[in-house]
Amino acid sequence: MTYTMEYFNEAVRVEIDLWPPGLLARYRALTIRMVEHGPNLGMPHTRAMGEGLFEIRVKGKEGIGRAFYCNLYGRHIVILHGFVKKADQTPKREIALARKRMKEAMYHG
Repeated sequence: MTYTMEYFNEAVRVEIDLWPPGLLARYRALTIRMVEHGPNLGMPHTRAMGEGLFEIRVKGKEGIGRAFYCNLYGRHIVILHGFVKKADQTPKREIALARKRMKEAMYHG
């Protein structure tokens, strides 16, 4: 059974579409696998962040990209936020924004 996938809003889709080409290609390949096989692809591709938040982990010669998502009501994945990492540690503000959007998506979902 397949999953459906959507973006929290158009700004999130545009933000990710602006990633460097290599990171974007890897991201798209992973999201296709998620739609076909489910949201938990396991490390190193996806990782649980706790309390229902997950991340897509993308690495390439252009850098490292992260996209946060949640799985709402069964087979529905929502991409909440994406960014290209500038430091080893994921900034707390990026995770906080994803968690805020996840609460909004769950409330409106």
